[in-house]
Amino acid sequence: MNLIQELQWRGMVQDIMPGTEEKLLKEKTIGYIGFDPTADSLHIGSLVQIILLMHLQRAGHQPVALVGGATGMVGDPSGKSEERNLLSEDILNHNVKCVHNQLEKFLDFTSTSNPAIMANNYDWFKDMGFLTFIRDVGKHLTVNYMMSKDSVKKRMETGISFTEFSYQLLQGYDFFWLYKNKNCHLQMGGADQWGNMTTGAELIRRMCGGEAFSFTTPLITKADGGKFGKTEKGNIWLDAAKTSPYEFYQFWVNVSDEDAERYIKIFTFISKEEIDTLIAQHKLEPHMRLLQTRLAKEVTCMVHSESDYNTSVEASQILFGKGTKEMLEKMDENLFLSVFEGVPQFNILKSELEQGILITDLLAVNTQVFPSKGEARKMIQAGGLSINKEKVTEDISLNSTGLLNGKFLLIQKGKKNYYLIKAE
Repeated sequence: MNLIQELQWRGMVQDIMPGTEEKLLKEKTIGYIGFDPTADSLHIGSLVQIILLMHLQRAGHQPVALVGGATGMVGDPSGKSEERNLLSEDILNHNVKCVHNQLEKFLDFTSTSNPAIMANNYDWFKDMGFLTFIRDVGKHLTVNYMMSKDSVKKRMETGISFTEFSYQLLQGYDFFWLYKNKNCHLQMGGADQWGNMTTGAELIRRMCGGEAFSFTTPLITKADGGKFGKTEKGNIWLDAAKTSPYEFYQFWVNVSDEDAERYIKIFTFISKEEIDTLIAQHKLEPHMRLLQTRLAKEVTCMVHSESDYNTSVEASQILFGKGTKEMLEKMDENLFLSVFEGVPQFNILKSELEQGILITDLLAVNTQVFPSKGEARKMIQAGGLSINKEKVTEDISLNSTGLLNGKFLLIQKGKKNYYLIKAE
């Protein structure tokens, strides 16, 4: 399969300009994708575009990752129902640096044959005056043409500022600048960018008689129609400080069967033959969740590391009865709290533990894990109580030396009921 056929099989092509496939087949091509620095980290929605650049580079072409240091000051109206909040220059510069650093993890900038290129459109907009822009760029497109774009039409009822209306001209000029200065003939992006991308190709045609190409990826959604990558806590970020590797792993391992079948094609580089085999095996034994397990492994290793993946798998096992005290002791506090997020918590004073306290008193008097000491004793006698993953066989005295991370006791009542006691 050629690149476009490969991407089509993976469900990564929506709109495509005539001649794009032929261009990529005929010669080594430079292609770019723009990343909007509205935050100091990209999220898994951006991962589709990163993987697209990785496919381009793997196919022998040259990828350009463009961070919008200038266009980020304006805000893209595409897919937005209201005006964006504008960011300060300091925040924007910080975000640009962070996004640069993230992109360097995925693309090869040192290749001798087709090194990736990093670009920032602030470099060519910073010295361009407003009059120069409207004279040299704005005159090439009519207002009628610009208003025909969906990103503008959808905002006509609620209103769109001149700032956002002009965004397609700015993005279009990015394509023109890269075409003239980097020999870039291809722009890629999400389906909501199609209007801006065709504007860029049109500018290239009108300003210098050149020919340029574009194609888009579908916007990824969940099978139930919900937003991809959104949880109750918000976006799933690529930055481990915003979304821990464990939470990241959990997102992928918990997707539905239908979503896993689509996502494993989009978010991994596993071959068609192997994916077809995985899907067939999964359908025979859906309870084994083979697709989700492999998907979670591939994406977590790619975005974080194999070590983070192994730690996440080990941490997941703790909730299903396979963990040990040694596993708990190896976990740092952030990972520990991520694993047991949502578990009922009780707070006690560390001084209450320092002199020693009977387990039944701790669980039925100082906390409400059990309604009474009698209930606690019954559970101990039945062999159904564990503290820090160690079975409790008698009502012994506990002290502060047994605290995990110096502050936690993990109580397990039966197979699935967990409680966390925090000593402060």
